[in-house]
Order: sequence, then C-alpha cells, then structure tokens
Amino acid sequence: MTMKDTSFELEAGGSTAGSVNVSSRRDFTRRSVQALLTISLLDHLCATNLLAAEAKLSAEKWLNEVNQIGLDMKGEKVQETEWQSRIEDLLQNRIDLSQLLRLIDFERIEKTTKFVDNGARSIRPRFPKLEGVPDRLVFGQQVFALKKGRSVVPHGHNNMATAFMILKGNFHGRHYDRVADEKEHMIIKPTIDAKFGPGKTSSISDVKDNVHWFKAEDEPAFIFNIHVFGLNPGSGKRTSRVYVDPLGEKLDDGLIRARLIDSKEAHQRYG
Repeated sequence: MTMKDTSFELEAGGSTAGSVNVSSRRDFTRRSVQALLTISLLDHLCATNLLAAEAKLSAEKWLNEVNQIGLDMKGEKVQETEWQSRIEDLLQNRIDLSQLLRLIDFERIEKTTKFVDNGARSIRPRFPKLEGVPDRLVFGQQVFALKKGRSVVPHGHNNMATAFMILKGNFHGRHYDRVADEKEHMIIKPTIDAKFGPGKTSSISDVKDNVHWFKAEDEPAFIFNIHVFGLNPGSGKRTSRVYVDPLGEKLDDGLIRARLIDSKEAHQRYG
C-alpha cells in the first residue's frame, strides 16, 4: 500500500513537472518570437529610414536629373508620359519641400510678391549658380502666386510639357485629357479632380492631362512650375497656351465639348 502510494505520488509528481516544463517552453517560445518580431520591425524601420534618406538628392544632383530627363524628352529618348512620371517623382519624392523652397529663395518671393486681383501673378525665380550644374538648363521655372478664390485659369497646351508642385496653400486642381481638336472647340475628358496641398504634384504633356485648372482655396497660395518647350517642332503648332471653357456641352462617355476662348474671357470667367 505504501509502495502504491509512493508510486502514485511519483507518477503524479512527474506529470506536474512535465506540465510546468511544457508551459515554460511555450512561454520561452512566445517571448522569443516577440523578440524576433521586434528586432525585425526595428530593422525594417531603420532600413526604411535609411532608404528614404538616401532617396533624397542634393540640390545639385536634383537639378542635373531634372535637366537630364528634359534633354532626354526633347531628344526623344523618353516619351512625354515617362517624363511626367519621372518629374513628378523628382518633385514629390527626391527633394524635400524645405530644400526646394531654399533653392528658389521662397522667403524673398513670399515677402515681395504683389498679388493680383484676378488670376495669378507669375514670378520667375533664378536658381543659384551651383558647381557641376550647367548654366543653361533645358527647362524653365516659375512660381504662380494667388489670392484666395483666384485661379490659374483653365487652359491646354501646345508643344510643351510642364509639371507643378504646391509650395504653400491649398488648391482645387482639375485636369482633363485633350481628346480632339475642332475649329472652335476642344473635346476634353476629366481625369483628375482633387485637393492639392503643399508637396502635391501634377503634370501635363501634349498626350496626357493636357488641360488643367487650379483654384486657390486659401491665401497666400503658391505653385512652383517647371516647363520644357519645343517638344514637337514638326507639329506646326507654336508653343502656347490654349484657353478653354471646361463647363461646356456634355457628351457621351464623360466627354465635354469645351469652347475655345481667349485669355481675357478665361480670366473674366474663372480668374
């Protein structure tokens, strides 16, 4: 009887110890997995931060890249739509907004700009002379300054590509594809209708999102612009703006027959 009791106690004791060991192993495994996940997350965050830092370019490298893709587009080494994609990436992801503001001396622009009561004031900033950057760049640059409620009026473009980045303020931005030209109208189709705040970009070319319209929702509001002219010299069209009334006749498939207007009417209606 004593032996049986002892045997039972030993068996029971052995079983309890086994449960404790299993519980300890599970707890150890859980803690180990949590530690590994934490380490993995920290590694990922560090790598992401490093990659983000490495993705940003110095002012010199950024200007050279913007210039090179402009040269490639004019030399027909890249399509206009590829230029659009790459220039938007360069504006939005490859340079800090604060660095771009310093590059164009935005503080001076903001202090000295005289705003207009209709449409946008155009300012042409000069980049500082930087070592390794050509004196003559293939692209031009300007800043549009607007009061609240004023617009970069709706217009399309001939024989050019341009990209925009919001520097300050908020805008209601709209883009349209230029589907067809008629004698007194342009057939357009809405492509973008969105809020544009600081750092937000968009672009146009003869083949994609050719018509645009930006209305300032607060003030002061500023847009930075990069443009490349003379892309299709064989087209017979002079590099220019083409003003339209985008609130025209609605057609099938979301198309709009927009009447061609001049700058004066465009500013009277939408400036």
